[in-house]
Amino acid sequence: MGTVKAGITTSVDGYVAGPDDGPGRGLGEGGERLHHWVFGGPWTYDSMPEGNTRADDDGWMARGMADLGAVVAGRATYEASGHWDDTNPWGVPFFIVTHRPQEQPEGDAFRFVSGVVDAVEAAKEAAGDKDVHVMGGADVIRQALAAGLVDELSIILAPVVLGGGKRLFEGFDQDLELEHLGVTQTRLATFVDYRVVRS
Repeated sequence: MGTVKAGITTSVDGYVAGPDDGPGRGLGEGGERLHHWVFGGPWTYDSMPEGNTRADDDGWMARGMADLGAVVAGRATYEASGHWDDTNPWGVPFFIVTHRPQEQPEGDAFRFVSGVVDAVEAAKEAAGDKDVHVMGGADVIRQALAAGLVDELSIILAPVVLGGGKRLFEGFDQDLELEHLGVTQTRLATFVDYRVVRS
C-alpha cells in the first residue's frame, strides 16, 4: 500500500488563497504569487502561465510525485480551475470530493465522490501500491487530516504575505502531531515535509 500525501502552498501569514477566489481566479486576489514556484516565476490570471517549474523546485515536485497513483481534490478547486479544461492534468485516477456526486462529468477524466473518506479510499484502491495525493482546497485537506487519512503533509511556504483570504487551518480544532521529514529551500518557495504522527 502506498502513502497518502497531502500538500498545499501557503503564504507566510497562512493563506492558501487570497480574497475573492473562484472560477478564473482560483488563488484569489493576488494569490498568483503563491504559485510562482509552480511556473518558474511571475504570472497573472490575465496572462496564463507558460513557464515550467525551475530545476530546484522541480526536484522537490519530482520526488513528491515519483510514485503517484491517484489524486483527490475538492469540488471548489475543480470549479476554480475551470475543470482543467476537462483534461486530467495528472494522468492518474482523479477523484473530486463533492456534495453532488450525481453531477458526474462526461468522460473518465474525473470521478465525483461524496465525502473525503470515500474519495481517499477509492483513490487508494485505484493507486494500488502507489501514492495518493490529496490536493486543494484547504477544506478537503483539513477533512482528510481530521479523519486520520493522511500519512504525510507538505506545506509549501511562498515568500508572500497576502493579508487575507482562506487559511489552511481555519476552524481546525483537533490536536495534530507532526514529525519533520525534511526541508527544501529554493528561491521561490520553502518546502516543509512532515509525517503525521498517529496517536
